[in-house]
Amino acid sequence: MRHLIALLACSLVMASASASDPAPKSSADKATDGKTATVKAILEGKPVAAKTDIKALAAAADTRTAAAAARPAPAAANSSAGEEQSEVELSVRIAERLAQLREQQAARAAAAAKARKAAEAKRRKEAEAAIAAASKPKNGTHWTYEGEYGPANWSNINSAWAKCNTGNRQSPIDLRDGIKVDLEHIAFDYRPSSFSEIDNGHTIQVTVGGGNFLTVGNMTYELQQFHFHRPSEERINGKGTEMVIHFVHRSYEGKLLVLAVLLERGKANPLIQTVWNNLPLEKHQAVSPSILLDPSEALPEKREYFTYMGSLTEPPCTEDVLWIVMKQTMQASPAQMALFSRLYPLNARPIQPSNGRMIKESH
Repeated sequence: MRHLIALLACSLVMASASASDPAPKSSADKATDGKTATVKAILEGKPVAAKTDIKALAAAADTRTAAAAARPAPAAANSSAGEEQSEVELSVRIAERLAQLREQQAARAAAAAKARKAAEAKRRKEAEAAIAAASKPKNGTHWTYEGEYGPANWSNINSAWAKCNTGNRQSPIDLRDGIKVDLEHIAFDYRPSSFSEIDNGHTIQVTVGGGNFLTVGNMTYELQQFHFHRPSEERINGKGTEMVIHFVHRSYEGKLLVLAVLLERGKANPLIQTVWNNLPLEKHQAVSPSILLDPSEALPEKREYFTYMGSLTEPPCTEDVLWIVMKQTMQASPAQMALFSRLYPLNARPIQPSNGRMIKESH
């Protein structure tokens, strides 16, 4: 029995010595140590030399597990193997999470690229629509003397009004440096006539019955209508007047002539008073009084004048219009002028460039 106990003691001593010696690491252990270092680097935020290989980590885990199962080890070794197995499994999960993050990042980048492409396509479509809208003919009819629909934008309202901003023979102009010559005498054949008048939203316009003529330069023109502006659109050497009357004529050939009579404050004008007495109560509503009106009551005694080629002073700003501006002014009373100013305090187009046009004036 004593021999048996001694033999058992020696066996225990040898087993203890064997357990205290470190076991040599296999290749699988070395691989696992490398992966564990990678995991630690990821957790500590340190740079990693290469991408984490999920398959390699899984293979290392399998190898480590098989080695641990095949090799009998004491309890301490089994505990260490369990910790290493946990680290390997953690590294696998981290690698899988990193792969998911990379996939999400790639998906976000693809979505951003798609959004940029869609935005670019939208911008191109809007640009094409803007070009199409710009090339489409405009057919507006509303215009004013100020603001968004004022003279600077008349040509943008209606395609047929392009001359308002692109023409080079527009009216009114400043009449200065005229060539003084013996101009032809103007023959007026105005007579009392029936009439109608309307507040057209831009001025008071009076349409005169037929039979009123003006002859100049062997050309006869018939009076169509006259209307008022405040202040005068024409200027003579930079100076204008408080109001002006424009008498619009047309020849049998369709040529236009506008006669301008400048108005200053003074005594009452009978023609203007007749027009004011019959003003319509509503805009755009024409009235036709039963009385007669004599256009000659607005003509000055002296017949000297300026003349030049210009345009209508309102849309469509038609050019090739012969202008005659009487040098002598006529008068209207302060009350007559004040009445019109209540309706239209400003209805005059600004002065246009003369562009070197010839201006003639009577001696």
